[in-house]
Amino acid sequence: MYNFLKGIIVGIGGIAPGLSGSVLLVILGLYQKTITAIGTLFKDFKKNVAFLFPLCLGFGVGVIIFSKIVDFLLGNFEMYTRFAFLGLVLGTVPLFYKEVKKEGFNKKYYIVILLSAIVGFSLFFLNKDLFPVITNPNIFQSVLLGIAVAGSSIVPGVDSAVILSSLGLYELYVGSIADFNLSVLIPAGVGLVIGVLVISFIMNKLISKFYTMTFSIIFGLFLSIIPNVLNGSCALGFNANSVISIIILILGFGVSYFLGDIKGNIEKIKALIKKTKNDDKEIKKLTE
Repeated sequence: MYNFLKGIIVGIGGIAPGLSGSVLLVILGLYQKTITAIGTLFKDFKKNVAFLFPLCLGFGVGVIIFSKIVDFLLGNFEMYTRFAFLGLVLGTVPLFYKEVKKEGFNKKYYIVILLSAIVGFSLFFLNKDLFPVITNPNIFQSVLLGIAVAGSSIVPGVDSAVILSSLGLYELYVGSIADFNLSVLIPAGVGLVIGVLVISFIMNKLISKFYTMTFSIIFGLFLSIIPNVLNGSCALGFNANSVISIIILILGFGVSYFLGDIKGNIEKIKALIKKTKNDDKEIKKLTE
């Protein structure tokens, strides 16, 4: 049940500006398990499917439920919504950092994080199409589209829009979905499956052998995409909208931080309630 609920949270991350589902998998402690399950899918098929099914089901539910809500909020309350998302993103930073430091972290990895963040910022702000825009793709280019989508979805901190734009595939990606162009979507789907299996296998190996280095690079890339959450509509000033936006940001941070360890935090709340009840009983005994 917890994996289903976490899947819903991951689904929200999949549609929220500046936040990816793979990042939330890291925060929720499920990324390594998910990558391992996909990368070794056929080694223990029954066990891996039993783990992945509720997660994927929750992801689908999260996307379906919240895609229209997010679209409505961005269309009608863009500034508030983007600050809410910024709060959600910032709330994941300390949790993500905790994951990075989990195994053998030392000061040299701060340099790795910094360099990765610089690379990410450069890709985002200085991005110029490395390849011409592809409008009439061949089969290979359509398959490449699926592989690129898989890679940008699986690797946390990688902005899919930047990667696809750099490869000249972003317009093709958006247009083929909007037009339901099966001549592009079918080979792209094949590329997506290939990409998911291969990239998950590679990420599983990297995490197993170079955990801290891999997550330091991922964390740096993640930090670099945070500015992408806000845009020109989010300028702050001395007005009520700005005050409300800051309050929403703080609330978003709190919600995100709480959800990062939802099971542990619920247990803490239960323990606190139990302790309070016991204290009340002790006080009652003393006063009788």
